[in-house]
Amino acid sequence: MDNQLKLGTTFQVRLVSDLKKSQEYYRDILGCTVDNWGHAERDGMLVILQQAMSPEDVRPNSPSKKRSDYPTDWNGPDYGWDTFVHVSWNDIDAIVEDIRSRGGIVTLDPVAESHGRWEFKNYYIQDPDKYSIVLGAMREVVR
Repeated sequence: MDNQLKLGTTFQVRLVSDLKKSQEYYRDILGCTVDNWGHAERDGMLVILQQAMSPEDVRPNSPSKKRSDYPTDWNGPDYGWDTFVHVSWNDIDAIVEDIRSRGGIVTLDPVAESHGRWEFKNYYIQDPDKYSIVLGAMREVVR
């Protein structure tokens, strides 16, 4: 493969049941800049919201199958992830509290674990279609 050929920014495309309601949620609750195309952007999080043809087309991810071959003793998440957003360890609690104060639905707060030399903290935020947006932070464990 030619290392000179570069891929650009990745946008996750999300089918939603009510485009206007989702645009408002991503703007007012998650703090995204949202345009009429359906682009929702905040810092490094980029999502394109698209109106689904029918409600059956809106399908948040189920939990993934557990694996025993990760580099640490972790075997995978217990809940479905639709979006995973890396957040600074020092900022994660304040970001989640801001989202909660705007009316955001925090379905799990926080899931904290250690794997190898890393400590993780994940919060699960749910959008109007029950897509799970995981805000995750990690830091090296100091012993």
